[in-house]
Amino acid sequence: MNPETPIEKAFRLMDDQKKALARLRVTTVHDLLYHFPTRYSDMSTLSNIETAEAGSVVTLYGELSKLETKKGFQSRIPMSTGMLTDFSGNKIKVVWMNQAYIAKMFHDGETVKLTGKMTDGKYGKGLMNPEIERAPNMPIDVHDSLFEKESSQNFFGYPVYPETRGVTSKWFYHAVQKLLKQKIHEQIPDPIPKEILKKYNLPGLHTALVWIHSPEKKEHAEAARKRFAFEEIFLIQVSRQKERKEYEELFSYKLKVDPKDIEDFTGRFPFKPTQSQTDAIDTILNDVQKGKPMSRLIEGDVGSGKTFVAATIAYATIKNRPQGQTFGNLQVAYMAPTEVLATQLFENFVEYFKHTGISIGLITGSGCRKFPTKVASAQKPWTEISRTQLLKWVKNGEIPILIGTHALIQKSVDFEDLGLVIIDEQHRFGTNQRMKLAKKEGHAPHYLSMTATPIPRTLALTLYGDLDLTVIDQMPSGRKPVITEIVTPTKREAAYEKIKTELKAGRQAYIICPRIDEPDPDMEFAMQAKSVVSEAKRLEKDVFKGYRIDIMHSKMTPTKKAEVMKKFSDHEIDILVSTSVVEVGVNVPNATNIVIEGADRFGLAQLHQLRGRVIRGNHQAYCYLFAEAKTAKTANRLKAFVKAKNGFELAEMDLAQRGTGDLAGLKQWGISDIGMDAIKNIKMVEFARNEAIAIVEKDPTLSEYPILRSIIEKKGFEIHFE
Repeated sequence: MNPETPIEKAFRLMDDQKKALARLRVTTVHDLLYHFPTRYSDMSTLSNIETAEAGSVVTLYGELSKLETKKGFQSRIPMSTGMLTDFSGNKIKVVWMNQAYIAKMFHDGETVKLTGKMTDGKYGKGLMNPEIERAPNMPIDVHDSLFEKESSQNFFGYPVYPETRGVTSKWFYHAVQKLLKQKIHEQIPDPIPKEILKKYNLPGLHTALVWIHSPEKKEHAEAARKRFAFEEIFLIQVSRQKERKEYEELFSYKLKVDPKDIEDFTGRFPFKPTQSQTDAIDTILNDVQKGKPMSRLIEGDVGSGKTFVAATIAYATIKNRPQGQTFGNLQVAYMAPTEVLATQLFENFVEYFKHTGISIGLITGSGCRKFPTKVASAQKPWTEISRTQLLKWVKNGEIPILIGTHALIQKSVDFEDLGLVIIDEQHRFGTNQRMKLAKKEGHAPHYLSMTATPIPRTLALTLYGDLDLTVIDQMPSGRKPVITEIVTPTKREAAYEKIKTELKAGRQAYIICPRIDEPDPDMEFAMQAKSVVSEAKRLEKDVFKGYRIDIMHSKMTPTKKAEVMKKFSDHEIDILVSTSVVEVGVNVPNATNIVIEGADRFGLAQLHQLRGRVIRGNHQAYCYLFAEAKTAKTANRLKAFVKAKNGFELAEMDLAQRGTGDLAGLKQWGISDIGMDAIKNIKMVEFARNEAIAIVEKDPTLSEYPILRSIIEKKGFEIHFE
């Protein structure tokens, strides 16, 4: 057996275990060794049901009762259920999903120790999939006598692993221990150079693998996590710096910029640019006049004017002719994540460039009737044309600006001379998608990416290590801030009446729900959250009778979502009930109200993105946070959101306040839980970044670091965003 041995050849696995491991991306022995514990079962911590807070990991001792095996009413998932009564007499419901055997292994009246995350719903507190151990009869004083025995045990705590349907934490524990005993981990080469390990006092790989899976001391576990956190960020940084080095060595057009042209273009807009917009434009124009391709990311809140900046840079690019040519202009490709957003950008650019005579094209991938291929010019309104004709005009340079979705990176799309690539909502595209467009013409066009998602500085430095960063931190003058209110259950009706007043005035509203469908009744106590489907029916029947209500969620096809958003934009829908998929979407200035159900379940940065949906127009906008803040920490977090106006401050606050598990659980960055630990440490990110820059500057091909090069080439370090 070796680290590359397939997992099914190393262990006897049932079909459901194979599927479960595949979902966790554990396909080899190496993957299993790198499947790290999220925490350790602390033998010295005891909670009681009455004082335990929802969301916290607790250890409870008590007596089991009402044990039974059943299947979920809707999901048909086999499970064990029961009640636990602790030493103070309080009771709690317990559910073990896909572990029906537990109801047969244990019996009513047995004393056990349970460790898991406390949940709280309308049926009270509960535990979902807790670890369970038999325990001696509860002593009179649990705190003194019970833990006196356990404290003498010669280990820090049992590792608790991420699990999924079909494979448990206990299975991971025994499987990993088997590998460690056989010393398989010693066959894995260490990707971090020895001098870096010594410089930052990090344990070697083989020691760290033992310490993270079987720590004898708390210090061992912490040192191992620190090492693997550094390793993940370091590998991403080396990959990013290597990409940047390769990109900068490609040929790129050195642009000439006439300040008078820029002043003439920006002076036609019906507003004065903010200082932040002006600074961003100046910085970018300075970049494109250098002898190497620009790579820059613009961060700016929703409504801060990033599109205006992008249009100005596009105009500056098109005013240039390729070297050695007396005719024809450089071209611009502008990629957006959805057809709705691409169409909106197309219509905006037509308005921006109507005085220039510059033709603008739109290309999308679905062939949806509502979003056909289009071309526009200053001489006439845009017209629908065949894709073949559009691609012909793009290839011969007659269309200088082409806007589209991922359809832009198809092989059939060829430019005559591509000078600038713009990516809108940067975080929605993987690195390979972005760079495929940037490199598709055989040379390196200047590369400008943008995002309205507030990203903590450490995360931006990690994910976008190959890009320079510009922040637009000012909003246009006269923009009214959104009035944000926390709505408790007793004040719901009053909030609904305010929304009705807005609807009667001709405005529209979003209702955001955390779930798509209702949860299984057997899991309801642990998963209380409003669902899009049921909430839309309730609102239509009981609250907003007579108003046009529709739904949108992630399980709908892109075409269907585009159609719904188009109807909402055209005011064929009054109220859109949706999941958070509307975070980045079409500009609907008439939508002035947004209700966020279960607001305490969202991160601050995500709440800010959702609130940004109603900041587009000149009418006063309102954001209602429907929440049941059960802890002071949650209440304070929501209060901070109400007061805050800057998305970047909120992003930093969110990173500091929320657990790394919560952040990684969003699956929006593609970084592991242990990597998220590093993101909270600016010094660690900077150290890893500096070491990566130094290595790539010294050895761009990594010929002196064959292990490091092999790992980067194998993994590719494509960051996936969901």
